[in-house]
Amino acid sequence: MPRAALYAGSFDPVTNGHLDVVRHAVRLSGRLVLAIGIHPGKAPLFNAEERAAMLQETCAEIAKKAGCELKVTTFSDLVVTAAKREGADILIRGLRDGTDLDYEMQMAGMNEAMAPDIQTVFLPASPMVRPITATLVRQIASMGGDISHFVPASVAVRLNKKFSR
Repeated sequence: MPRAALYAGSFDPVTNGHLDVVRHAVRLSGRLVLAIGIHPGKAPLFNAEERAAMLQETCAEIAKKAGCELKVTTFSDLVVTAAKREGADILIRGLRDGTDLDYEMQMAGMNEAMAPDIQTVFLPASPMVRPITATLVRQIASMGGDISHFVPASVAVRLNKKFSR
């Protein structure tokens, strides 16, 4: 049975940084689960169905070219619980900088304590996508800025529709 990996995030919206992580992750496993975190206390710009559609349309071809099965799902519990439910033994985490590393190391330690059979794998962001965050992309889009260098074209269209006045 091929190894399965789970990459969790809010993906609100999907950015070129997310795609960079996916491009690396599909080479590490035979099955990649993109898990959209749903948190009742947060009000995302895109609903879960919209985020799932963006992930499917931007990541399916990447996975297919790598010979990796792709699944997009949602979760509202612990990431290790979602990983177990999906049969994943690898958690994928992208790192942009030292701040990410500090936070992700804490999370990896807690996840390992709760689920020692699930391994966290850190993937460093490629230099061109390191500054990209979904939060900054939303801010730029909300002010009418050009986001074309930060998100796939189909996502830019969706963002521009959300913020059209």
